[in-house]
Amino acid sequence: MPSSKLSLKDTQFAIEKLKDLFSHQLHRTLNLVRVSAPLFVKTKSGLNDGLNGEKPVVFFADEVEDELQIIHSLAKWKRNALKKYEFGLYEGIYTDMNAIRKQEKLDYKHSIYVDQWDWELIIKKEDRNLKYLKHIVKLIYGALKNTEKSINRIYPVLSQKLAKNIYFISSSHLYNLYPNLSPEEREEAICKEYGSVFIYQIGYNLPDGIPHSKRAFDYDDWMLNGDLIVYDSVNKKALEISSMGIRVDKDSLIKQSNKTEEEIKKLSPYHCDLIEGKLPYTIGGGLGQSRIAMFLLEKHHIGEVQASAWDQKTLDESAKENIIIL
Repeated sequence: MPSSKLSLKDTQFAIEKLKDLFSHQLHRTLNLVRVSAPLFVKTKSGLNDGLNGEKPVVFFADEVEDELQIIHSLAKWKRNALKKYEFGLYEGIYTDMNAIRKQEKLDYKHSIYVDQWDWELIIKKEDRNLKYLKHIVKLIYGALKNTEKSINRIYPVLSQKLAKNIYFISSSHLYNLYPNLSPEEREEAICKEYGSVFIYQIGYNLPDGIPHSKRAFDYDDWMLNGDLIVYDSVNKKALEISSMGIRVDKDSLIKQSNKTEEEIKKLSPYHCDLIEGKLPYTIGGGLGQSRIAMFLLEKHHIGEVQASAWDQKTLDESAKENIIIL
């Protein structure tokens, strides 16, 4: 029967400490300033993330004339904010992002409530390359390792789980290694071998005509993005804890959208600014707070580290397995 190494009360203390530790690491490592972020944006602003076509929660406020959307994530908003706040080169922001994804398929690592450290950093045009992407990934991974080391000192019952180094592989190379496996099975196979993996260049179709996973066309450059995935030994599965990338420029936006400049400009003010070169070059991403807590605190279910809403089947099965859902 599954059992937690930390009591319910100790888990709450550990989550608080872990979030403090990693926030400090992220701020110091990437030169980021913490900012306040919106829970919702105006639909017509174009600043909400479309993900894979999922429909956001929408509503009208009594004294706001425009339709509002609960955010899915903040990739577009952050880039726009860096321009608005007049940040400079190699300066950036991070925030505690809370979102609702009402169409999420629930399981041990997926919830309709999403909490992330969302971050964004201004870079030069010349930094838009794989070498720089990998450099930033290594910095973030170092911050994770420092956080793990600190939390394990506080709670010695926890084990070391992160690999010494992170392994980099493109989605096409990964496909060639395991052409008969599904994308999820490929992730599990490579993570089981290397422990911590960054799979890059996600979005374009692979030889089987399917992308490693679907990506929105209008924020990450599909040639300069990727997922940070670790091997979750508690559940014996691959666990994605971050999606990030160098953001689109005009050329990659046109290529990924299969639209003309004029068609893109009509989508929203954000898309118009991108085509007209009014937004800074940036790199950014999200780091799942609950997923990182679930992994570092060695939990079986994401519901052990976040309060959300669950179907009765999940609650019943968790109770049978002695898993306490918050």
